[in-house]
Order: sequence, then C-alpha cells, then structure tokens
Amino acid sequence: MASLSQSVPVRAPKFLIGRNGVLENYFYFAMSLLIALIVVIGFSRTVNENLFHPAIPRPFLLWIHGAAFAGWVAFYMLQSALIRTHNVSLHRRLGWIGAGLGAVMVPLGFTIAIVMGRFDSAQLHQSDPAFLSIPFYDMIAFGVLLSLAIYSRRKPELHRRLLFIATCCLLDAPFGRSDFIFYHYLFYPCLDCVMLLGVVRDLITSRRIHAVYRYAMPILIVGQVFTVYLWRGSPAWWLRTTHAILG
Repeated sequence: MASLSQSVPVRAPKFLIGRNGVLENYFYFAMSLLIALIVVIGFSRTVNENLFHPAIPRPFLLWIHGAAFAGWVAFYMLQSALIRTHNVSLHRRLGWIGAGLGAVMVPLGFTIAIVMGRFDSAQLHQSDPAFLSIPFYDMIAFGVLLSLAIYSRRKPELHRRLLFIATCCLLDAPFGRSDFIFYHYLFYPCLDCVMLLGVVRDLITSRRIHAVYRYAMPILIVGQVFTVYLWRGSPAWWLRTTHAILG
C-alpha cells in the first residue's frame, strides 16, 4: 500500500510556525521574560543577606556590578520587545548602548570576582581561590559571544541567537543561588537547558539546528566542564595562578 510506504512529515501546528507563528514572533521576547524570572527568583534567595542587609557590609563595587547585571537583563528585555513590536530603528539606535554596557560588564565581572575573592578570604574567612575559574569563564564566554553578536548585527538570524546564548551564559549566577543546584554543580546544565529551548525552537520552525547552536554549544559545554574541573579539581598550576591574582 503506497500510503503506508510513504513517510508523512509531521508538521507543527500553524499557530506555532510560519510568519505569524508564536515561535517566530514571540520566542525571543518570551525568553527574555524567562531569563528575567530566573534572575529574580535566583537572586531573591540571597540578595537581602548578601547585599541589602549583610552582617558585614559588602564592597561598594558589588552594588555597581549588580546594577550592571540587572541593567543588561532589562536591556535584553527592552530590545526583544522592540523587535516584537517591529520598532527596528529604535532597536538599532539603542543597540550601541547595550554594546557599551556589555563592554563595561566584562572587565567589571573580572574585577568584582577578584574583589569578592579577597573579601571572602579576609572578611568572611571563606577562602576558595580556585572558584575564580567560574566568573572568569562566564565573562570570557559572554564577552566573545557579545562581540560576535555586535559583529553580526546586520544578520538578524545570527545576531539574535548569539545575544540569546550570551545572556544565557550569565544565568549560572542566579541558578547557583540554590544550594542544591550549586553543591551538585548543576548551574551550567541548568543554563544549558535554557539555551536548548532555542534549539527546540529551530527544530520546530525549520527542522534544523542553526549553525550558532551547532558550533557554539559544544564549545561552551567543553569550557564549562573544564571550568568546573579547575574549581573542584584545583590543579596546582591553577591554584598558583589564583593565589598570585588574589594576593
């Protein structure tokens, strides 16, 4: 029977795909809201005792870092909303503000990691110099992806995916505020799951995985594994490096 021998492709419902589909028009805006929700829930666990009302006052630079982080999440939401409402010209004009904010976040991230590493050791007596691998990797990954996104700003299919996974690379911080996630080293798998939503979206809408995900995600995962190894494995060369950095 010919009808049984021929494979029938399974297509997603029309409301999901196509020019007017939910995944085409709302996905990245929905992801910006999800990212904001993850950040709010994650940091709500610790922001009061670690920043607003700590037993030992934190360095002022931590407030600047927190403001920059929150500013980036808000900016990503705004830019996603502008694209959703087809306000492309304003999106492009504001893009350079985001580029400047991102450029500040990277050195600020490195600096606050060192400042807080010294603070934890001197004030809280919780020295863990090998942990520097985590924030250092986050800033490298974010900075590289953001740079590629800026370079590809005239190629929307590349640009929006690169910005999405760049922002996802910051989510280990809010995920790690959960003790269970932190002590079971699940903060990277959790943020990878958010990235995978982009892969699922592409498979549904175009039945293929975009090159951004095919190339970037394996490299990011290898980097994550190596980063956790530097932290928990604490090889001698890395400890010497971090002790030299922290002084």
